[in-house]
Order: sequence, then structure tokens, then C-alpha cells
Amino acid sequence: MSEDLVSLRMMLIGTARPDQELWRQAVALASVMIEFAAHDASSATRALADTGTDICIVDAILSDATRTAVIEAARAANPAPLVFVTAPKGAARVDGVDGQFHKPADVAEARKMVESCVRAKLPTRVLILDDSATMRSIVRKILSASRFTLDIQEAAEGIDALNKLRGGNFGLVFLDYNMPGLNGFDMLAQLKREIPDVAVVMMSSTLEHGIPEKARAKGALDFLKKPFYPADTDAMLTRFYGLHAAHN
Repeated sequence: MSEDLVSLRMMLIGTARPDQELWRQAVALASVMIEFAAHDASSATRALADTGTDICIVDAILSDATRTAVIEAARAANPAPLVFVTAPKGAARVDGVDGQFHKPADVAEARKMVESCVRAKLPTRVLILDDSATMRSIVRKILSASRFTLDIQEAAEGIDALNKLRGGNFGLVFLDYNMPGLNGFDMLAQLKREIPDVAVVMMSSTLEHGIPEKARAKGALDFLKKPFYPADTDAMLTRFYGLHAAHN
């Protein structure tokens, strides 16, 4: 999908008027066209039912009951948007949302958060590199269950993977550590050298001592032990998209 052809909708809920203007300015600077709307809790519930949205940002200043009702209304919309909360730094996590940001102090911070939301909403191209067709199928099934939209492709060996990555705008590679005749760390190094912008998640069915730490030290975004589950990949994707700023 070409981003210059994309238009998204963003709904801001419960935010004070000065903060609304800050977000409005940030949206105007976004990398894609965004239709922006600000609502109080009651009008947001109606708007979510009537027109929906792609990205929903809820202010944590709302009472617990009101915030919960708004989040439930967003989840009930069809299609359901990604839902985020803005809260003071250090605030407790809010359940049932896709990410949580601290309240932006200026337009630059708000713009960074808007871009994180956009990245999370638009499809991300993912390559699964594993010599086992069965394992590639399992990983594909797990990733397909993600709440994020992923465009998934596969490769059975390193050369094919590199050719695909050189010719496409991939965001993530799931790299098997135990490829026949291929050291996982050597492949990781080659990926980071040739396609430095791609994030690499190393995966293995065995958990040798120190391997996860070494993988991260050499530039892997994460290490996942097989079998893993949609909750594991969604937690990793939350970090990948930068949707956990409230606790930075």
C-alpha cells in the first residue's frame, strides 16, 4: 500500500480544548492524510457507532466508568479502530487498549505519537525466514491473529530472503536461529548491514544459555522461544510501533 494514497480517521476523546489544538496541529503535519475529530465522551460514543474511526485516542482524565464505556464503544465499532490512551507520565496501565502515551508537551511530541499510531494502523510487511514449511505456516497463523495488520511473506533460505528484502519495503523479519548451514547471528549481522531499517525478531525452539541476550545485543528487536502465541507477538509489536511511551 502506498502511503501517499492513504487516508485515515482519528478521533480524540475527552481532551481539554488546548490539548485538542495541539493534536490538531500534529495531525496536520502527519505523513499521511488524517481526518481529525475531537469529541466529548457522549458524542464520541454516538460517532463511533455511526461513522467509526481508524484511530481512537482517549484521555485518561475521564472517569474510570466513562473511559471504560468509551473503549467498549470503540471495540464494538465495525471495523474496530486501534485504541490508545494518553495519561500523565508514570500513570498505571489502562486495560483493553492497544497502547498508552504520556500526554504530549508540544506539537513535536504529539506528532511523534501520531506517526506511531499511523505505523501501527497501516499494514506492515513481514518476512518469515525458516527452513521448515510447517514452522512457517505456524508462525504465519500466529501473526495472522494479531490485532495489527500484517502483510506476511515467507522465505525458506537466506538468499531468497535477502532478495525479497532488497526489493520490498519490509518492516520486520522473523528469523529462525537454527537454519541449516547458516548461523543465526551471521544472518542477523548481514540483515542489519544490508537492510538496516528492518527490525529482526530471532526465534528458536531451543533456549541456549545467553542466546536471547546476545541476539538483542547484536541488534535483534526481540527473541521468541517456539512455541509462542499471539499475545507474545502483539507485545513485541507494541514495542516495535512505539506504543508504550507512558512508561519510558
